[in-house]
Amino acid sequence: MTDQAQTIAIIGASGKAGSLIMNEALARGHYVIAIVRNRDNLTSESLQHDHVTVLEKDLFDLTYDDLREADAVIDAFAVWSSSQLHLHRSSLTYLADLLSRKPQRLFVVGGAGSLYIDEATQTRLIDTPDFPEAFKPLASNMAMALDELKKRRDVNWTYLSPAAEFNADGARTGDYEIGGEALMVNRAGKSEISYADYAIAMIDEVENGRHRNQRFSVYSK
Repeated sequence: MTDQAQTIAIIGASGKAGSLIMNEALARGHYVIAIVRNRDNLTSESLQHDHVTVLEKDLFDLTYDDLREADAVIDAFAVWSSSQLHLHRSSLTYLADLLSRKPQRLFVVGGAGSLYIDEATQTRLIDTPDFPEAFKPLASNMAMALDELKKRRDVNWTYLSPAAEFNADGARTGDYEIGGEALMVNRAGKSEISYADYAIAMIDEVENGRHRNQRFSVYSK
């Protein structure tokens, strides 16, 4: 538990990543504004927690007043339907515009496809021949959203990419390694991270703020 509790707004708090990030924040004594489209998708424990305020609202209906009390805003928005993948770009633009020149920090649950595999930072994971075709549309939209975010000078943002293998059911080891723009592998030669360990890294960053206006990545030891 941290000595300085923050108020953290989590968009998509009922999703796989968002729910674990919320649990991690609550375990450390933070306050959470759980922003969801349907409060019934939250667990009963979350709904009853005295550090949780639920805001039932679509991301594109949010106003700055909804986020005013937050110290940090975590964007864990996710869509998977091919007809909606463009929303990864438009939703991030929408949030960045809401927080333009505001004190709140914006943290983004990002993707691994935009990580580079060469020292010259010219070739991304998504550009490699072995990258699964089925995931290219999603990864491309997320990569374009990151490119657009990097151009912003009016938002205090941080983008956190997971390793190539982002394991929703992986164990919470309580440890991880930090990388930058490059795809990293662990001692076993694997690029992997569990959602649970990723959640730890995200709340660590909220608390410590070591990667302001940067993209960084995390992977397992």
